[in-house]
Amino acid sequence: MRTGDDARHEPTLHTARLLLRPLSESDAAVLHELWTERDPRVPPHRQIDADGRPTVADLMESIRSNPPTTVGLLAVQHVKTGDVIGYCGLADSGRPITGEPELAFELLRRHWGQGYATEASRAVIDWARSSGHERLWATVWDWNTASRRVLAKLGFLETDRRELDPARGTTIFTTRTL
Repeated sequence: MRTGDDARHEPTLHTARLLLRPLSESDAAVLHELWTERDPRVPPHRQIDADGRPTVADLMESIRSNPPTTVGLLAVQHVKTGDVIGYCGLADSGRPITGEPELAFELLRRHWGQGYATEASRAVIDWARSSGHERLWATVWDWNTASRRVLAKLGFLETDRRELDPARGTTIFTTRTL
């Protein structure tokens, strides 16, 4: 993996097949497609609502108003085709611990099962390590076996912490020491 940062500390990560770069407004359509593909068990605040929100325009505004920093989501772009296939990065939601970022990834369904989530996540983990982070977290639904496999390949260990949502399943907290 190669890393390049510009003057605003916007990371650009390179792997053999992928370029991970700051999200741009032109990525809003892909993000919208991700929202439409989400499992119905995902909480309502992470799904398209009855009014069709978020729209592509809403997502563009979110990208515009949240400039990238050393913690944030990156567009995952396929090097050969130039297509954006999802996102991967670090979120600092304060959950479970403020200051310890959470690894997050989501890919369009047509790109599942090709190792892209693992490849992109490895690049982000290396970036987190080189940025001085000592530990990462990731949360995953108990029913999301594909993401649980990715996290296991990356060396994340399931903790005893669980959050039960009777309608949606159980959120499992995983961690990895860097």
